[in-house]
Amino acid sequence: MNYKIVNIRTTASVDPVDSILIIYTGGTFGMAYDDSGSLAPFNFGRVIDRVPELRGLELKLTVISFPEPRDSSNINYQDWQDMAYIIYENYSQYDGFVILHGTDTMSYSASALSYMLKGLNKPVILTGAQIPIGSIRSDARENLITALEIASAKNGNVPMVNEVCIYFNYFLLRGNRSQKIRSSTFAAFQSQNYPYLAESGIEIEYRQNYMAPHDPSAKLKLVKNFDDNVAILKIFPSINKATVESFFKIKGLRGVILETYGSGNTMNFDWFLKILEGAVKKGIIIYNVSQCSGGEVIQGRYETSKRLDDIGIISGGDITTEAAVSKLMFLLGNEKNEASIKRKLAIPLNGEMDN
Repeated sequence: MNYKIVNIRTTASVDPVDSILIIYTGGTFGMAYDDSGSLAPFNFGRVIDRVPELRGLELKLTVISFPEPRDSSNINYQDWQDMAYIIYENYSQYDGFVILHGTDTMSYSASALSYMLKGLNKPVILTGAQIPIGSIRSDARENLITALEIASAKNGNVPMVNEVCIYFNYFLLRGNRSQKIRSSTFAAFQSQNYPYLAESGIEIEYRQNYMAPHDPSAKLKLVKNFDDNVAILKIFPSINKATVESFFKIKGLRGVILETYGSGNTMNFDWFLKILEGAVKKGIIIYNVSQCSGGEVIQGRYETSKRLDDIGIISGGDITTEAAVSKLMFLLGNEKNEASIKRKLAIPLNGEMDN
């Protein structure tokens, strides 16, 4: 791809020591009003003019922009591969990475990157905005400034953050634990099943007990394959047999996220359970995830979920749907053995679910 690259020196008074690579994928963040009054992609060569506070950070910044800004609704696994590849290729040259991304699918991308970047020992911080940077009340400035500050923060001689995170509206969240839960306020993201990692106030307060530790012996490895023959089946009262039968007849289907009630429950109709059992016997992997925000699947708590366990459906525990989708696609793309896929779905790959 023909990436657009801009080098920015935030201060003229000193020679910056720390360097951050910003990857601009698109989204609301990078929009500004042009001379005609219409929103158009922002020129990052002029970011200091838009965000003069950056001069106080004393950082060497490089911005790599996707050739065409991507609305996050159009993000796919090839874009995840591009983001991960940029980080992998530039890993030794920068102290940290900030990805500017649309909010709608940010949690999916953060989850995918957490699986792809094995041995990560530097911060990868995704952020964005609810209001474009060209607007007076934009949240883009604070989100960008603090994301850069976190990406360059050190604990002694090692990075303060050593994992893929989302920073948004004063909170740092583990990326593969996050969900977008609001579209009309600045507090767009939450991590219901895992504590926040840091809070930005007068100072940035880090909660190191919940953060991935630094591993000086680890080396970054890029694992980039995905299989998109995956679908989500969300059950609901009165879902009918024809609908479920048609769903499992999707050509090439290899994996299903089954969004169930509460702690992993479904209706116990014979026709429904027989369809699920038949799909499992055909080699379709079914991953049970709770519909509840902050929910946790505990297969066997009730009789209905016990039947799912007997059929061979995998419990996703407290994983989010966003993390489950990217995890299933990732494992289907990189593992050849069905038993290995099922085993790894049931355990955390990189902190996305409890043990």
